[in-house]
Amino acid sequence: MLVRIVSLIVLAVAAAATNAFAQDLPLDRIRLPQGFTIELLARVPGAREMTFGARGTLFVGSMQGNVYAVTLDGANGKGGDAKVRKIASGLRQPVGVAFRDGALYVSAVSRIVRLPDIEAHLDDPPAPVAVSDKFPTDGHHGWKFIAFGPDGKLYVPVGAPCNVCEPDRDRYANIMRMNADGSDLEVYARGIRNTVGFDWDPLTRELWFTNNGRDNMGDDIPPDTLNHAPKPGLDFGFPYCHAGTIADPEFKSSKPCPAFAQPAQRLGAHVASLGMRFYTGTQFPQQYRNQIFIAEHGSWNRSSKVGYRVTLVRLDANRRPVSYEPFAEGWLQGQRAFGRPADVAVAPDGSLLIADDTAGAVYRVRYRG
Repeated sequence: MLVRIVSLIVLAVAAAATNAFAQDLPLDRIRLPQGFTIELLARVPGAREMTFGARGTLFVGSMQGNVYAVTLDGANGKGGDAKVRKIASGLRQPVGVAFRDGALYVSAVSRIVRLPDIEAHLDDPPAPVAVSDKFPTDGHHGWKFIAFGPDGKLYVPVGAPCNVCEPDRDRYANIMRMNADGSDLEVYARGIRNTVGFDWDPLTRELWFTNNGRDNMGDDIPPDTLNHAPKPGLDFGFPYCHAGTIADPEFKSSKPCPAFAQPAQRLGAHVASLGMRFYTGTQFPQQYRNQIFIAEHGSWNRSSKVGYRVTLVRLDANRRPVSYEPFAEGWLQGQRAFGRPADVAVAPDGSLLIADDTAGAVYRVRYRG
């Protein structure tokens, strides 16, 4: 008990120091490719997943129980002109937000709720209406990134309730999907430790997702991964295999690792790859269009920190990854971070938004030429 109390005190002190550092938001330290600029768009406490409404409202989930709406009209990038409204509170880790037919869908660990006709009621938001309560109540990897696919179904991941274990694979460590009314819930893909970001290729309409590798195998293995699931029924190997080829030392499978679905791209180990989006705008140069941006939240248990950045995975004409490189970095200064990217989103004007849950901020990246 004493060890746990001391550990909690150490974590609290570290968090306080990080948050104090985050107050300054020295965005001049962020390194971007030539021609790009970054600015503070809005202060949003604990900003996590982002999605846009039909009228251009930016909706933002958080780990702290609240959901926010950000009105972008007239925002000049200084953080003071974007209007931020709290539209829901008291929910359990409402990280995920998805918009469809005028309603905002929100994940709350074991439940999916929706706020109907929300853009007409930003100042008097409706009470959340339950859509489904069929998901596990486990807190470990219980928060959920959600999104509607091209098939009109809501995709909902369920992370493993552990670092590594052998849970019911029809209930945990998977990506599920269901109709917008909560009916016909089914497993789309299995063997996924914890995905907190996915999107569909605008050219092929096929699903891609990030996955966080297991802990306690060392600083450099296993890597996080970017995965491609063009059809339902694929098994990516957790808990038996990691990153396609690394056998777990505790859990054995009758199948060799190459028999499982293989990652499309190996990312850094412990970078905590979260939100990812295909760039579907036209503001950025041609070489960025239909390519993948990934928010890397950053390591928490590595001897030397990594991540704390936004990366770019480029795909070739056959939609195969050909490079993995930094796009925006500098939130990590030495071994201290003033921010942790948690999600990326393409704004209607073609700029790239970055959610930062540590600094409580949403940034806007523009191409100035």
